[in-house]
Amino acid sequence: MKKAQKSNHELKVFNEMESEVRSYCRSFETVFTKAKNARLWDRKGKSYIDFFAGAGALNYGHNNDAIRAKLVEYLLSDGVSHSLDMATEAKETFLLAFRKTILQPRSLDYKIMFPGPTGTNTVESALKTARKVTGRTNVVCFTNAFHGMSLGSLAATGNRFKRSGAGMPLGGTTFMPYDGYYGEHNDTAKMFEKLLEDPGSGIDLPAAVILETLQGEGGLNRASDEWLQKIENICRKHGILLIVDDVQMGCGRTGTFFSFEQSGIRPDIVCLSKSIGGYGFPLALTLIKPEHDVWSPGEHNGTFRGNNLAFIAATEAIRYWEDGRLQAHVAQNADLIHGTLSELVADYPEWLSRKKGKGFIQGIAFREPELAGEMCREAFRNGLIMETSGAYDEVAKLMPPLTIETELLKQGLNIVKRSLAAVVEAKRKELEAGQWVKASV
Repeated sequence: MKKAQKSNHELKVFNEMESEVRSYCRSFETVFTKAKNARLWDRKGKSYIDFFAGAGALNYGHNNDAIRAKLVEYLLSDGVSHSLDMATEAKETFLLAFRKTILQPRSLDYKIMFPGPTGTNTVESALKTARKVTGRTNVVCFTNAFHGMSLGSLAATGNRFKRSGAGMPLGGTTFMPYDGYYGEHNDTAKMFEKLLEDPGSGIDLPAAVILETLQGEGGLNRASDEWLQKIENICRKHGILLIVDDVQMGCGRTGTFFSFEQSGIRPDIVCLSKSIGGYGFPLALTLIKPEHDVWSPGEHNGTFRGNNLAFIAATEAIRYWEDGRLQAHVAQNADLIHGTLSELVADYPEWLSRKKGKGFIQGIAFREPELAGEMCREAFRNGLIMETSGAYDEVAKLMPPLTIETELLKQGLNIVKRSLAAVVEAKRKELEAGQWVKASV
């Protein structure tokens, strides 16, 4: 009881003044004061390993030295900080670096739209672009998708709880089953094509299909390369624009800069945000094939789409992709995560159903969903920050910064092991106590 009171007192200002909508501070009940790469410290001096990375906005870690140096230099030189969509040297430098380091090596040709500062801004602009290009309104999205919290992106989001926050009907979208939704032997791409071609299905020809190649908030559901290729072929056949939402999975989270690279697909529109800002700064890009850039000047705008500090940070962050060192580091440590989580699934088959995800976003699915949250709370007590995902919050998810030191990653994985063991042991004792009481009665 005293511990709970102390915690409440520490968060007194937040409890009194912040809206009840706050969420992450309820899971991580402390006041943080300092952060460096994959570590955070609270004001009591306790250290935490970060397996959350700002929900994917800190792929390059907290207070990255190289990026910070560029920011300080820019600030001390009185560089422009806010510019709407006016031309600035900081934006020019970013555009050239992005084309040279990211687009050209991948043989990608996109116009770059700055729609606003967040992920939902890029999704909204992508949906508007597709509707404007095709003259159609319907958008096909998928079960367990998450695309944002504003009305357009929320209409394409599957989570019932989040959708209920809209306070009004959400329309203009048709949901289809994601890859594997009905099990591995049911081809949901074929189902989609059948419904699309059947004049009696009741599905209007869509302007676009929007998808995540790996559903982060939806429970780490991963689409196969073959499924993605089939969806792309369907889109091409019917004149539908293909939108890939890479807001969380982009910037290296799955191992390559774009999450769709391995599949070989070429989306018409790509949504980027979160770690594209380099330092945790708000920034979003909508990448549009040139033939679909049909906007009139000012037809879509926003006050904070010219975040020059983010341009400076993003330009420096892009340097991580000039050679293969970061990608090799991610691949090596992703194997470490995969091996550890696979062992846990093998060791606790009655509690865990499977390992999910890829790259630097992996997790374990619990047979009893509430145990995932219990494990994350136990991990926090042990100095590790991680969260749950999935329709039932049944997946305990690991997504550390890509730049995490290997030894620190190992320490974090050991905390995961200990936390899982503690939760399972407590649950077993609870079940045994229940059986004893039942037998006694």
